[in-house]
Amino acid sequence: MNAITHIAVAREARSERGKTDAHPALSHLRDPRLLRELAYIDGRWTGAVSDERLVITDPSSERIIARVARLGANEAGLAIGAAASAFPDWKVLLPQERSARLRAWFELILAAREDLALIMTLEQGKPLAESRGEIDYAASFVEWFAEKARRLNVESVRSHLPGAEMIVRREPLGVAALLTPWNFPSAMLTRKAAAALVAGCTVVAHPSSHTPLSALALAELAERAGFPAGVFNVVTGDPEPIANRFCDDERVRIVSFTGSTEIGRTIAARCASTMKRLVMELGGHAPLIVFDDANLDRAVEIAIGAKFATSGQDCLAANRIYVQRSIYPAFCEAFGKRIASLKVGSGLEPNVDIGPLMHRGAVAKAKAHLDDAVKRGARLVVGGGDVPGSLFVMPAMLTDVPDDALIMHEETFAPIAEGTPFDSEAEVVARANSSEYGLVAYVATSNAARALRLSRAPEYGMVAINRVKITGAPIPFGGMKQSGMGREGSRYGLEAYTDLKYLCLDIDE
Repeated sequence: MNAITHIAVAREARSERGKTDAHPALSHLRDPRLLRELAYIDGRWTGAVSDERLVITDPSSERIIARVARLGANEAGLAIGAAASAFPDWKVLLPQERSARLRAWFELILAAREDLALIMTLEQGKPLAESRGEIDYAASFVEWFAEKARRLNVESVRSHLPGAEMIVRREPLGVAALLTPWNFPSAMLTRKAAAALVAGCTVVAHPSSHTPLSALALAELAERAGFPAGVFNVVTGDPEPIANRFCDDERVRIVSFTGSTEIGRTIAARCASTMKRLVMELGGHAPLIVFDDANLDRAVEIAIGAKFATSGQDCLAANRIYVQRSIYPAFCEAFGKRIASLKVGSGLEPNVDIGPLMHRGAVAKAKAHLDDAVKRGARLVVGGGDVPGSLFVMPAMLTDVPDDALIMHEETFAPIAEGTPFDSEAEVVARANSSEYGLVAYVATSNAARALRLSRAPEYGMVAINRVKITGAPIPFGGMKQSGMGREGSRYGLEAYTDLKYLCLDIDE
């Protein structure tokens, strides 16, 4: 710990949670120690020398939840140093030993499910049922990779040289820097961290400055699971100085980022000078294509699930809904009725479907997209508009949206759906593929041959036929074109944190 002794290590007495403005829902935490306000570096809870804080608020009420340590580039460098120091011992652990640590982490996450879900809803705003689902999802990555720890096998290669034996093995890259988003603050961290840790890498993570509490709670549980100091570090603060240090430091050998394509380009350029491995899950602008042979009721439910999960703040959200012209009026009528039935409110209220947006910039963008579409000839048939003085946007439906509208080209992280008709399969495939994004596409059809054609034709890394939920630990999550590079989850996500090492042994006497 000598490397970080100059950082102020705050005591519980310095916590701001005891102030009179504390959020009343915090009293429902069964384990209050899961609500951490300090960063976690080299096995210690750490604050900045200046004791600067990020004020974290509940987006439903904008009441203060916590004041989190606001670290910067220097502390990020110290976290990298701690991870680099821990790496030699961590990488030589037997696979079953790393697996045991992750298994203990998994069990602790499940045991703390209700508290973790409450913390997530308070800082992110999503309905509590969705938060519980995300905790289960986050835990599933830890469990799956824990089981995968024993399966990074050595491969024998048939020798083409006389008197030689050839072996290929996978070696951990080293320090892995993880940059995670605010819309899935637990699952995106465990999906990256569990793979990195099982591969033998050590981790420095920077959660979004909007939602650091979920990551810190996971760090608390990792400490309880027996992770050695320096193996798993969480650095909180403003993103630019921390991310820049991660990108610039030669000791970091891989950067995994989930976020916008624009920021992804900046990170990729910054990492070029040190030739880091990059895994990026970037923007999505998913098409949903509904053919006239689809089951209409099922197609409507697919559209609801694909568009309105996480209040529309999801890279997998169906932002362009193409409906074959013969069923377009019936679909729009049924879809509009379902949208109008969605309940808006605090994620802590029962049966809420739509929570608040994350920040005022998201509200402004949603309004701009609505106004632009209407100005270009689209019709607002359901909902729309914000709730004055809040971060809520009422779920909306636009119809007859022209292809040149902003909403047809830019990600809309808001509960705004749009519909537009199409006539032929070839036409709609061309329109769907016209985007620079290529993360996921959705198709609704009952024609088996068409389903097979539409599994190939879209230029997207993932295609969902007649369903919404497609993600999970065993699948390779990722996109084509400017929706990213590499894959997360599955064995491909594990292998991303390794390098191939080839051995050629002379076996002649």
